[in-house]
Amino acid sequence: MILPLSVTSTFFFILNVRKIRPTSLGQGAGSIGVVFIGAMVIACLLNMTTVASLSELNALMPNTTGGLAQYTLACLGPFPTLISMVGGYLICNIMSSGVEASIFSYAMASTIHLPISSILYTLAMTIVVMIANLYGVDMFAKIQDLVAFLLVGSMLIMGIIGMFGLGTGAMVQQPYSMAADWKEVVSMVAVAFWLFIGAEYVIPVSRNVKNAKRNVPLGMMIGLALICLVQSIMVLGFHNYTPWGELEASAAPHLLYGENLLGSTGKIWMTFVAALAVVSTQNSTVNGLAGICQGMAKMNMMPRIFAKTNKHGVPFFGVIFVSVFIFVFAALSDGSSEAISFLILVGSVFWMISYIFAHLDVLILRHRLPKAPRSFKVPCGPLFPCIGIAGTVYMILNISTDPTERMMIWLVTGITFLVLGIYSFFWIRIKMKMPVFKSVPIQKVMAMENSMYYTIRKRRGLWR
Repeated sequence: MILPLSVTSTFFFILNVRKIRPTSLGQGAGSIGVVFIGAMVIACLLNMTTVASLSELNALMPNTTGGLAQYTLACLGPFPTLISMVGGYLICNIMSSGVEASIFSYAMASTIHLPISSILYTLAMTIVVMIANLYGVDMFAKIQDLVAFLLVGSMLIMGIIGMFGLGTGAMVQQPYSMAADWKEVVSMVAVAFWLFIGAEYVIPVSRNVKNAKRNVPLGMMIGLALICLVQSIMVLGFHNYTPWGELEASAAPHLLYGENLLGSTGKIWMTFVAALAVVSTQNSTVNGLAGICQGMAKMNMMPRIFAKTNKHGVPFFGVIFVSVFIFVFAALSDGSSEAISFLILVGSVFWMISYIFAHLDVLILRHRLPKAPRSFKVPCGPLFPCIGIAGTVYMILNISTDPTERMMIWLVTGITFLVLGIYSFFWIRIKMKMPVFKSVPIQKVMAMENSMYYTIRKRRGLWR
C-alpha cells in the first residue's frame, strides 16, 4: 500500500523518524551554553551531506529493504558490510533507543508518584509499540504522524515561551557562552551530531512513499533543518530559565527546564514531551531496524527468520527481537545520567562509521558506474561526500573533551568491532560461502529482493 505522503508530510515523517532529543540537547547546551547552536548547525550540515549521499544510493538502487547494507555490499563486500551494519547500526540503534527509553521511565517516575518500579513504564510502552508495529506500515505511519505534530508543536511552544521570557518561573542571569574558545565549540559537534542522525530510516520504506525520488531527499533535508531550528529555540529558552550547570548534570534536563519555566504544569508538559519522544524513537527504530534486518537476511547476513513476514507483511521476528533488546538496554541504563551520556557517545561513534561507509559507497559507485541513471545525484562531484567523510572523522577523533572518556569510548568501540570482525569472518566463510572482501554486483544485490532468490539459494546450497 502506498503511504499518502506529500513533501510536507514526508518531512514531518522523517522529522519523527529522527526526532528531537531533549536530553542530548540539554546536556550539550549545559556544557557550553547558547553557542551550542553553532555546533548544532555544523552537525546538521554534515548530516545533510550524509542524507544526500544516501539519497543518491537509493536512486541508484531503489526499493532495497536493507538500505545501507545493500549499498555497502555492492561496493566494499560482505566483511565491511556486516561489521558496519551489525555494530555500527543495529547495536548502536538498539542501544540508543534503550537509553532514551530509560529517560522516559525516569521522567514518568519523577512526575507520577506510584509505588511501582520506574522500568515498568518502559515495559508497557515497549509492548504497545511492538504490537502496533506488528500490524504493519499503515499503523506505523499513523503513529508517526500524530507523534510528530504533537512533539514538534510542544517543543516549539515551550522554546518560544522560554526564549521570550514568558514563563511563570524566575528567570536566571547567566552568560550566553560557557566555552573557553572556539575549539571547545567545535568539539561539541560530536554531541550535536546525535541530535540529527537517523533520517535515513525512511530509506527501507521509501517504496511506500509517493514520488519517492523527490519527497525522500527533500523530506530528509527539510526535516533536518526544522529539527535544527526548533532545537535552537529550545537552547535560547534554556538560557533564560535553567542554570547551565544544573542542565548539564540532570538525567532529564527537559523536565528541569519545564519545571523552571512553568512550575508543575511545565514539568507535566515536558513529561508528555518525553513520552512522545520515546514513542517516536522506539516506533521508528523497531520499524526501521526490522526492515533492515529483513534486507540483511535476504543477503544471508542474518538468520533467515528475520526475513519472514506475518499476514500484514511485517518481518515479525525483527520487530520482536529489536523490542526485547531495547528494553534490555533501558534496564541497564535506568536513570543514570553518566551512563546515558557515555552510551550516547559510544553509539555516535558506531553511527558515524556507518555514515563514512555511505559516503565511500557513493564515491565508489560514481567511479564504477559513472553513466548509470540516477534520479538524484549529489551536486559538485565528490566535494560533499569528501567533506562528509572528513567532518565525520574529525568528530570521531574529538568525540569527548575529556581525554579519559575519549579513550574509553575508542576502547569500547575497538573491542566491539574486533569481536564483530571475528564473527563476520567466520559467518561469511561458513554461512555465506563467499570471499570476505569481494563486492557483489549491483544486479545480484537487487535480485536478492525477489523471493525466488531464497528458493534458488536453498537448492544450490551456496551463495551464488
